[in-house]
Amino acid sequence: MRGLRAVSACVVAGFALALVGCGSEKPDDGGPQGSRTITLYSSLPLNGPERERSQDMVNAIKLALKDAGGKAGALTVTYVSLDSSTREDGTWTSDRVLDNARTAVRDINTIAYIGDRDSAATALSLPLTNEGNVLQVSPTSAYDGLTRTGGVRTGEPERFYPSGKRTFGRMVPADHVQASALVGYMKAEGVQTLALLGDRELDGGGLADQVSKAAAKQGVTVIDKGRIDAVKRDLEGHAKDIAATGADAFLFAGDTDTGAARIFKAVAAAAPQMQLYGPSAIAEPAFTAAVGRDGQRRMRITTPTLPPRLLPAAARSLRTRFSAQFGRAPAPEALQSYEATQAILAAIRAAGAKGNERDAVIQAFHAIRNRKSVLGTYSVDANGDTSLSSFAGNRLRGSRLVLDKVLQVRP
Repeated sequence: MRGLRAVSACVVAGFALALVGCGSEKPDDGGPQGSRTITLYSSLPLNGPERERSQDMVNAIKLALKDAGGKAGALTVTYVSLDSSTREDGTWTSDRVLDNARTAVRDINTIAYIGDRDSAATALSLPLTNEGNVLQVSPTSAYDGLTRTGGVRTGEPERFYPSGKRTFGRMVPADHVQASALVGYMKAEGVQTLALLGDRELDGGGLADQVSKAAAKQGVTVIDKGRIDAVKRDLEGHAKDIAATGADAFLFAGDTDTGAARIFKAVAAAAPQMQLYGPSAIAEPAFTAAVGRDGQRRMRITTPTLPPRLLPAAARSLRTRFSAQFGRAPAPEALQSYEATQAILAAIRAAGAKGNERDAVIQAFHAIRNRKSVLGTYSVDANGDTSLSSFAGNRLRGSRLVLDKVLQVRP
């Protein structure tokens, strides 16, 4: 069975990456014991509106492995891309997310798991990978409750770690950091009162709670109008209710899939003087094109990735190579996926002779300190959170994001 699994992993990775073949050579003295081929899995939605951005994330993982020559120290690293979505649903599904996590855990050669894209999906997969003692690194899941207290549900973050051991990390700052950046951006623009709505999803609801907490610390009054389904409901009444608050600004903690463009357009029409703020989840063409000209004029959006000119030279080089190989500029999440892969490879190398042992790689990942990367220099704390804390405050020029301010959040 062990041999069969190793061969299967080689076939999949060879098809996906054409990196290096799997071998059956014996380890050198002092080298890794056991299999010298290890497997990296990813779980991302490759159907529906997120398809292109998720495909950029997959391609960035491939490019990171290609840059490493398909190796981490003496070990060969193969890659299996799993789809967390279905063509019928057009988005990730609970069944696919759970199946993907089980697939990775059952593979005895699995060393790490990149995913999921959304925090709600990560909340499903993480308990499984944790029980399987597999390092899981999410490029984009920012929900606070995955790593720290302050989430919207009881028993967090402990509920995600049935083994009692921390096995998770992420490349994006947690929601409380983005919330602080959003509120700081508002204050710099003269906002004193904020009307707040959130969607009913884990990401949106969690961020809305963090915005309320950040606003209390920074002296901005919040008028919390609750959580809504902005996809199906008639929003005219909600928009008028928000306009009646007389707030200086409005923030919807949600994304394109949960009706962000609809609610922002409705509020823009009902409250012509109100400033509009949104999180990184809406920083995508599907939203910026749909929000309308008046919405575009008043929108402010925070993103955890700065413009290329403000990123390290390695990031600019990566963007150039990515465009040359895949025919388009990478989505911002691609840089986070590239670094997730590179950080995992670095942890494998740091584990030395134990680079094919899950425990050792988990420990090495959480021991990352002052790592220079395409995202900037960062460390990883014991909970798996990154020390990165800079956000871009963006306006819209038409449907294109344009840097307005760099927002530095103090830890």
